[in-house]
Amino acid sequence: MPDIRLSDWQVRPARESDLEALCALAELTGGGFTNLPCNRDALKARIERSLASLARKVVEAGDELYLLVLEHRPTGLVRGTAAVFGGIGISSPFYSYKITSISLHSRELSRTFRTRVLHLVNDFDGASEVGGLFLHPDVRTGGLGRLLARSRYMFIARHRERFADRCVAELRGVIRADGSSPFWDGLAGRFFGMDFVEADHFNSVHGNQFIADLMPKYPVYAALLPETAVEVMGVEHPDGRGARRMLEQEGFRFNAYIDIFDGGPTLDVETDRIRTLVEARSARAAPVPSCDGATALISMGQLADFRALACPALLEGERAIVPLAAGVPDQAELLHAPF
Repeated sequence: MPDIRLSDWQVRPARESDLEALCALAELTGGGFTNLPCNRDALKARIERSLASLARKVVEAGDELYLLVLEHRPTGLVRGTAAVFGGIGISSPFYSYKITSISLHSRELSRTFRTRVLHLVNDFDGASEVGGLFLHPDVRTGGLGRLLARSRYMFIARHRERFADRCVAELRGVIRADGSSPFWDGLAGRFFGMDFVEADHFNSVHGNQFIADLMPKYPVYAALLPETAVEVMGVEHPDGRGARRMLEQEGFRFNAYIDIFDGGPTLDVETDRIRTLVEARSARAAPVPSCDGATALISMGQLADFRALACPALLEGERAIVPLAAGVPDQAELLHAPF
């Protein structure tokens, strides 16, 4: 892999020719990545769905998927991926557990019992979602994770009409070294007759209707669950701590919603309050031989022609002075934000 130079990388929509690269990335996830299943046919279907979404005329948030990839421009190597969903819970319900607390008091016993309670809800139906963020281990440095993550918000900003007023992000929960999930084993697994790896794979390939068919609809008292399940509720996988920090920097917050499979946290925010959207400014590109400005996040193009990259830039009124090496066309309409 070449040395990491941030300006050599860009984020763009996935193409059919990216299938092999995405399959290779999926092999490295270790499971639990619903949006990057280790299944060639499922990944091919996701690319096709993304291409169809990009080609579709859309005036409001719908059941579209936009799949992005991180590409090394000099070599064409793809080393990361991320996804943006126009609306979730539209073609089928989007399930979460909402955690609340309950206190019960017995005056006769002089005792108070407190526990958390899990409620199966569809509170995020219709919201947009950012997810599927994964980088090859060789490129988890140099700001590439931030470029890939924030490119999703730039995509939303450039196509605001395609997205809802609320945006969510699911973080992968705690997964053991053998691929099993303490939360799944302690709760949902008891109703489905399959282990977490099987259920996660089935969900990523066939959808989640089986959850609606078999999942208990009544509230679940955490006090009745194994401690191994309770202690991971709302806890992200160690590899996702950086992703959580980046989400929180954008304004996402954990509001006691967790994933029904692995118990990982779901964060949400009002779309128009996402930091990148708030800070983004329109400008016209003015390429010059060299530029000593601060590194900026810039995006250009619409839909299939969308690109996002990070490079030195100087914002002068309605002009963004950028280096020629960034490959930005003269007078291209840009969105510019601090990196």
